[in-house]
Amino acid sequence: MNFAGKVVLITGASSGIGAATALKLSKLGASLALTGRKLENLNQVAKECSEGAASAPFVVDGDITKEADNERILKATLDKYGKLDVLVNNAGIIETGTIETTSMEQFDRVMNTNIRSIYHLTMLAVPHLIKSKGNVVNVSSVNGIRSFPGVLAYNISKMSVDQFTRCVALELAAKNVRVNCVNPGVTVTNLHKRGGMDEETYKKFLEHSRNTHAMGRPGQASEVADAIVFLASESASFITGASLPIDGGRHAMCPR
Repeated sequence: MNFAGKVVLITGASSGIGAATALKLSKLGASLALTGRKLENLNQVAKECSEGAASAPFVVDGDITKEADNERILKATLDKYGKLDVLVNNAGIIETGTIETTSMEQFDRVMNTNIRSIYHLTMLAVPHLIKSKGNVVNVSSVNGIRSFPGVLAYNISKMSVDQFTRCVALELAAKNVRVNCVNPGVTVTNLHKRGGMDEETYKKFLEHSRNTHAMGRPGQASEVADAIVFLASESASFITGASLPIDGGRHAMCPR
């Protein structure tokens, strides 16, 4: 897989799956545009990507829940590189809560980050992806294809990402733009801690993954990044509208 000459925009690139994807793509020759809310973290990821790479990634901080920021991020990327080949919609958040305990503020926060921002940024990017015959990779979750209690708003948002992926794939297939998503299981990142888990609860959560994932462990960000890179590459040239579980078999499991 060779991304030389390819321009890739990654959201949520300051940590976790986004950062791991950036590192892999930089080694494959991609020209990267990295965005996220934490500029210091973005610069650190960019520095790591620069080691051994032909060029340093372009960094543009912003909040993808804000329409003006999305417009600015895309414009800055196009001003820098002149085109866009791949959009990786990775940024996302999680909120715990049930139908009895999830506030409308929480619901709106999750939906605005996890699906509305993807809708808007993709909409802005589509004309440029049509020109380059590029593709989109969305980061969904096993929660998009299976139901779990206690994270209601998150589940709804990720199911929306899967449906968005399939619908847009069908709409753009005739224009040679592919759209796919990955569906990670529990992956070792900062997502759950940012969502409110303390250190001890998170430790128990990861231990519980031995039982909830067929392969007996949580995933690593680099393993999800490998799948994103594959779907974004020419090796996946006949794949569109796919939701690819990267979850150690969790999506296939039933309680017994």
